[in-house]
Amino acid sequence: MPYSRRHLLQLAAGSGAAAFLAACAGPGGSSSSTSNSDGPISFAHWRAEDKEVFEQIIKTSGSAVRQDISPSNDYQSTALQKLRGGTVGDAFTAFRGAQFLEIAKAGVWTDLTGKPLVAKYEPNLITAGAQDGKQLGLPYQLVFNTPLVNRDLVTETPKDWDSFLALLETLKGKGVTPIAWPGGDAANAGQLLNVMVVNNAPADDALGKIETGETKVTDDWFLTVLKQYQQLTPYFQKGSTGTSSDAALALFAQGKAGLLATGSFQVSGVRKLGATFPIDLLAPITTTADKAKYEGVFNATFILGVNAKSSKKDAAQAWLDKLSDPAVAGVYANGTAQHVTVKGVEYTNADLKALAPWLTKKTALAPRFQFSNLDVRGAVENAAVAVVGGKSPEEAAEAAQKVVDQKK
Repeated sequence: MPYSRRHLLQLAAGSGAAAFLAACAGPGGSSSSTSNSDGPISFAHWRAEDKEVFEQIIKTSGSAVRQDISPSNDYQSTALQKLRGGTVGDAFTAFRGAQFLEIAKAGVWTDLTGKPLVAKYEPNLITAGAQDGKQLGLPYQLVFNTPLVNRDLVTETPKDWDSFLALLETLKGKGVTPIAWPGGDAANAGQLLNVMVVNNAPADDALGKIETGETKVTDDWFLTVLKQYQQLTPYFQKGSTGTSSDAALALFAQGKAGLLATGSFQVSGVRKLGATFPIDLLAPITTTADKAKYEGVFNATFILGVNAKSSKKDAAQAWLDKLSDPAVAGVYANGTAQHVTVKGVEYTNADLKALAPWLTKKTALAPRFQFSNLDVRGAVENAAVAVVGGKSPEEAAEAAQKVVDQKK
């Protein structure tokens, strides 16, 4: 469900001039701080682009923490297996949706209900970390899963599908790639699906209902989504279905693409590549203006938790307590260009301020995370990739529905 304008205005007022983000991507790596006699705790996450800022927090706080970082797609598929062993991820993160639920089913979350740190968060922003009345984890990041736009290249904001296609044609005519899309990176290829679905779906939860059989990939509304991907295909970069997230990011950062079809979590990556152009968010409105319910998509993710299998739960809890301090959360937010869910954070980052208006726009909760079965989600997302690769929408939908039927 979208936030109300009133709540978001209250949030903006309570946290200063604010705006936004974070969640997926990056090459792997790890780093260590000075350990104590028991050795540092392991902090498992997928945000390689946040490594330096976390290292700064580790050093200045005197915490004994080692970062164990995996690429987001690997983290999605292998984290639970590692966490169960208790040697990796004394403190850890999880994606909203399927991964959070999977870890809960395995009994790996430590219940944080009633802990003082929970009160430091905006309650409406941490529901993705709760289950059965228990606060198992704390979503740390507020992300907009809405394409980035280079405002030096794109000054208008189309309000309907035909106008959006016309914009892309204009960009193509200027010799610019209209949309950089990482179709070869499963973790990020599906980000575009969020904004392609929200105004086409008959209900806000229609995408997730594919898993239960209440809706189908072959339904008319989803075929419309796939047909629109077909229309977008000429405006993606050459070889888009094999393009990595890093390659798409570089194309956009170099000013060679008008839009980057991922989300606000990649703003810091664009800046690290030296881009100085103004960045905004721009979602394709897939209907006529009068039928559009949403202007974009948001998510609350990067769910912080303490590993119930760990022998260092107290130290892991202390690390989460540290990250939940508004001053420390401010260091993280401003250093990574990402909005956080902690109350009372002061935002000084220029990109956070520039994206502040998105706090009051009507945005939908990212639907791609409605799935609890990652195989089903993968099949649905792959249908869009298959269409861009040349399959007909009908053929791609039928193939995806077969996988869904097998997994039910």
